Amino acid sequence: MSEVARLMRLIELECEAMQLAMNGYAVVAAHELINQKYRNIGALEDQLAILVGEKEAEKIACEAYIQVIG
Repeated sequence: MSEVARLMRLIELECEAMQLAMNGYAVVAAHELINQKYRNIGALEDQLAILVGEKEAEKIACEAYIQVIG
């Protein structure tokens, strides 16, 4: 698996975890968890930007978010 594919998958997993936090049973702790997931996605997006450029990394992260959340 390429580094780009690996980072894309990690972003997807973070989005999925965020979705579960927003709609799962543990609503009380969800706010901090969701904030942490956003920070994680941002860090992964930064790593991805080194490989594919900022605009493409932003596009990939947005597509992953829309696919899972939207």
